[in-house]
Amino acid sequence: MEVITLQSGSSGNCVYVETDGVRLLFDAGISGRQAQERLAQHGKDIHDVDALIISHDHSDHTSCMGVYHRKFGLPIYCTPATHAIVDRRKRLGRVSDVRHFDAGETLWFGQVAVETLSTPHDGADGVVFIIDNSRRRFGILTDLGHVFDGLEAAVASLDAVLIESNYDPDMLAQGPYPPALQERISGPGGHISNLEAARLLQRTDSSRLQWACLAHLSDENNAPDVALQTHRQLLGSEFPVSCADRFLATDPLKVEDPCEGIVAVCDADDETSSTDRCTAADSQPSAPENAQSSKRKSSRKRIAAGFSQLTFFDDACH
Repeated sequence: MEVITLQSGSSGNCVYVETDGVRLLFDAGISGRQAQERLAQHGKDIHDVDALIISHDHSDHTSCMGVYHRKFGLPIYCTPATHAIVDRRKRLGRVSDVRHFDAGETLWFGQVAVETLSTPHDGADGVVFIIDNSRRRFGILTDLGHVFDGLEAAVASLDAVLIESNYDPDMLAQGPYPPALQERISGPGGHISNLEAARLLQRTDSSRLQWACLAHLSDENNAPDVALQTHRQLLGSEFPVSCADRFLATDPLKVEDPCEGIVAVCDADDETSSTDRCTAADSQPSAPENAQSSKRKSSRKRIAAGFSQLTFFDDACH
């Protein structure tokens, strides 16, 4: 499974996920040109995307959804309430293929499932997503409101996660926002902080997590180094954690399948296929817990080495 965060933050959100021949875009808060060019930089053609799936009605997630549909022919998936609010507020324009789902429903694209979970964020009918290809599960968990019932169990089921880490409490309290806006952000319908996100990952049984990418960082009340420091203090320095860029695409992140990344040491005349080796490995007794933990740490170190430094950019909707 491959994940590319095309942008994440109050200036716009869009995430690309590809697995088992299925290509999906989540949210349309950046321009069609930006999405097209950023995907092309990684060898992806936006016209090949199978669906645009919308999390909620706020403009940093929906401002260009009509453009994606008209320009690239993408069917739009959203809840009826999200559709109605966006159409009323943003004058969505002519759209001919909008497919409604209810929060809590699972969407199917071939053999790939997209589970939707309702959130208490102050959108009209907000949801978050878990993408499941039957081997690995990846979560897109932003605009959460607060750590609601069921969220910890959802995180514990994941192999990788893009998780909201919106603000630093001290920066919010000392920043330029008026008290009412501060209360909205930190309240039950707003966003979760660096500390709340880190504690959520710490509390859950996250031993299966290959990596976490921090998302939707505030421009005014957070900074990547601040967010990363908070998470590393609670999760340890070996756990692979990165930040999605607030103005640019990040390098692709891979959610490895069970047999990916295995280095086989074999004789030159070994004709055993990689599939056979994986099947044989699966049939062996489980390794002791300390060995399993050592393998996870080794894998995490390898994955962590792939995270790159991020930069910044932005422009408009067409």
